[in-house]
Amino acid sequence: MEEKKFDLKSIVGFVLISGILMWMMYSNQPTPEELKEKEKLEKAKKEQEDTVKITDKVVETAQILPDSISQEQTKAALGTFAYSATLPSAKEDFTEIKNDLLSLKIANKGGYIIDATVLGYDQFEKNSNKPVKIIKENNAKFDLALNTTDNRLLHTSDLFFEPKVSKEGENQVVTMQLKAGPTQFLEYRYVLKPGEYMLDFSIRSQGLESVINPSKPVNLEWQLKTYRNEKSISYENRYTELVFEYEGGKDDYLNAAKDSEDTAADVSYIAFKQHMFTSILLTDTPFKSARFSSDNLVDNEEIDTVFTKNFIAEVPLEVKNGAINYNMNWYYGPSKYQILNGYDRNLDEIMPLGWGIFGWINRYIFIPVFGFISSIGIGYGFAIILFTILVRLVMSPVTYKSYVSQAKMKVLRPEIAELNEKFKDNAMKKQQETMKLYSKAGVNPMAGCLPALMQMPVFYALFQFFPSMFDLRQKSFLWANDLSSYDSIYELPFRIPIYGSHVSLFPILASIAIFFYMKMTTGDQQMSAPTQEGMPDMSKIMKIMIYISPLMMLFFFNNYASGLSLYYFISNLITIGIMLVIKNYIVKEDKIHARIQENKAKPKSESKFQRKMREMMEQAEAQKKNK
Repeated sequence: MEEKKFDLKSIVGFVLISGILMWMMYSNQPTPEELKEKEKLEKAKKEQEDTVKITDKVVETAQILPDSISQEQTKAALGTFAYSATLPSAKEDFTEIKNDLLSLKIANKGGYIIDATVLGYDQFEKNSNKPVKIIKENNAKFDLALNTTDNRLLHTSDLFFEPKVSKEGENQVVTMQLKAGPTQFLEYRYVLKPGEYMLDFSIRSQGLESVINPSKPVNLEWQLKTYRNEKSISYENRYTELVFEYEGGKDDYLNAAKDSEDTAADVSYIAFKQHMFTSILLTDTPFKSARFSSDNLVDNEEIDTVFTKNFIAEVPLEVKNGAINYNMNWYYGPSKYQILNGYDRNLDEIMPLGWGIFGWINRYIFIPVFGFISSIGIGYGFAIILFTILVRLVMSPVTYKSYVSQAKMKVLRPEIAELNEKFKDNAMKKQQETMKLYSKAGVNPMAGCLPALMQMPVFYALFQFFPSMFDLRQKSFLWANDLSSYDSIYELPFRIPIYGSHVSLFPILASIAIFFYMKMTTGDQQMSAPTQEGMPDMSKIMKIMIYISPLMMLFFFNNYASGLSLYYFISNLITIGIMLVIKNYIVKEDKIHARIQENKAKPKSESKFQRKMREMMEQAEAQKKNK
């Protein structure tokens, strides 16, 4: 019975998957230092909240106490900004503006956006009548900490702004002014344009030179507790992360798997990315410094089902000549490559398309090709199938090269077996004679590995491509009602660790296809190089991998996007078909055998590398004899 052959391509591919996912789970554990730092931050935040309670209380009671008493208490707490508490706008109210893509509510208290609804999209499942809300019900805060010249620390999120609505052409404009007097104010200005997810936003002050302490920065804090919007909270949370751009075009992000912090200088944008949707604050004048934190709120996905992350960005704003003046932008909308890239502000880096060549493949090949295929109106499921066929056809020359190399190794198997038996007691001599045989036959034992390695960038790029494809969201195919999330054909009455509480069919089909592919390749295309001393028996490892790889696919991909599992299912079916065609109609073993015999008859000249290897082996053999 012939020994099984090690298929390096399959092992490398699926070990990569397991490595990535195992690393994600391992890195999710916070270190003791991170836990200690988190406790410290929570304590500091509580102290800060305690300092503003009295301010909030004074503003509330100002409406019910006699004028003289309320004015004195308000002035004692707010100083010059006590004027804002006397205006009619000093009440819980909001201003709403909307276009065809976005609906926003801006509160009088704090002057910031308290509701951001992305129109035309539903939560969890389409037609659920639950619109996607990036901000709602106090899950966000935008605050400026003002140090005044009379030694007060005031927080704009606790104070009332006066709203004013106007229009500039088709643009809707809302100005929110925190007033210290009729002509003294801090202003937020929002401009919403038709057909845009991006709105203009500016912060400026007027007449506050004697009110705001110029020696201390105005600390901006933007906080967002991200709401769950997708069917699988674990999958959504995996791609929910804080991304920022700094120092003129560099970009970085916080670890999405665990609580983390970072700082940066010259920050030009901050993005709170929620997998399929995102919030971005951009500035024309880079923030000189910024501090970021991300807390994972999903410890148990059966219990923690509302929020995914808590993001905080803290930025000191400069006070120049006693005034604040920043021109910015807000983005509330889909995490869609084409939209973000269209703004030409490096926002495409928010998408996790992979670094280096992986990102290049996604940006300039996969995204345009898939966009073209899906635009012809065949449906996204069939678009994935056609896309998969194209990828496999393009990669078929690599598959061919790999198979030819493995076929050559199979032809040499009897001769290698003879060498193994002849020199079974002399590993060094066995290796020398094996290398001579390869050289005479014109066979490179590593030639089968190189094509497999060439496919790795494509493999990894596709692993990043599908989770980033917004177009697949809530698009159905066969039994899958959302190609961007898992497909469920049966809900289990219990939960299996890692696997979940549902059964997805596409990962099952992909696992079956992988099993037969590996069974075929390891049966017919075994690596025939002898096992070296101290090295593991790869044939035995491969026998185990035939069963482990499908199980890994079955478990780890049960909660992944069904579009990704559909791709792997079709890809493995096509690869099996291509290899059967190559084996039965293109590559004939008798022709390969004849060519090898011809190569043996030809005189061979050693390359410098081959000569060096031979000399090293001979020296090692001589040293062994001397001992």
